[in-house]
Amino acid sequence: MQEKQTTAAAAGPREMSGPAGQRGFWCRTPVIIGFTFISCFLWGSAFPSIKIGYELFAVGSADTASQILFAGIRFTIAGLMVILIGSVQEKKVITPHRATWGSVLFLSLLQTIGQYFFFYIGLAHASGVSSAILVGANTFFCILVAAFVFHTEKMTVAKTVGCLNGFLGILLIQLPGKTFDFHVSLAGEGAVLASTLMSAFSSSYVKRAAKKESAMTLSGWQFLMGGLVLAAGGFAAGGKLANAGWKGGVLLLYMSFISAAAYTLWSILLKYNPVSRIAVFGFINPIIGVILSAVLLGESGQAFSLTGMAALVLVCIGIIVVYRVKEPGVGRKK
Repeated sequence: MQEKQTTAAAAGPREMSGPAGQRGFWCRTPVIIGFTFISCFLWGSAFPSIKIGYELFAVGSADTASQILFAGIRFTIAGLMVILIGSVQEKKVITPHRATWGSVLFLSLLQTIGQYFFFYIGLAHASGVSSAILVGANTFFCILVAAFVFHTEKMTVAKTVGCLNGFLGILLIQLPGKTFDFHVSLAGEGAVLASTLMSAFSSSYVKRAAKKESAMTLSGWQFLMGGLVLAAGGFAAGGKLANAGWKGGVLLLYMSFISAAAYTLWSILLKYNPVSRIAVFGFINPIIGVILSAVLLGESGQAFSLTGMAALVLVCIGIIVVYRVKEPGVGRKK
């Protein structure tokens, strides 16, 4: 995996039409800002949606098996959505090339199966604040993994400062009015950290895998396989969902759409841009999550306080600092 943009041959037969045009489009600043914001808005809306979903489907806060079953059904539907849309576009069922099935399986293990398995286990044993802080560090981990594991870009002072600004913003939006529990357990904070690291590795790995396979095919099939594994595991562990009627069905479809649309857009952006330039926008996720929770769940105190506004400013400064770092071989389009 290199920082230079992919060539027509590397993009794969499904994305060979006009590769230079695609590369130029997805590297334009307005396109990056627009689509990363859409992705982050969708991901941010997932938090209140999950809370509403747990209420509708009668899933207890400590019922890990039912939570994993719920997540598995969501990701299975998301995978089917992406595969259906991609198949309509291609006028045939999209499937990975024979040589890329291994990449799809590995990505599914990182992005869907491993990340969410450890995430739900960790949430059941860790404090909410410590979990939020560890998840918020995901952007920093993404850039560190890209720089020191995959060696696709360099870690610079500007990137470090930008990430610290964004992380400080997350601390400000999470900590006011709460007590931080410094107790650390392997099943709690350890599992959340494992989930966050898997997410960071998947961000760099999808860039490598997208050289040989279309982002839509990667997203659809890794969601489908990962979702089926999670659903089967949750069901086998005794998980169950109550009949939530049409409201539950609509919510489940929306949550599936969140994953299908946001992750596919994110994967395409990662394909054509350095990981740091895209990953840094992930700092927006918790901010949007808090704001939408305020609107949908009536939790307005945290979102619209002076601390909340200061957190948003810090996150924006962090994004600007990291985004303005010039990467060798990458031309930023205006």
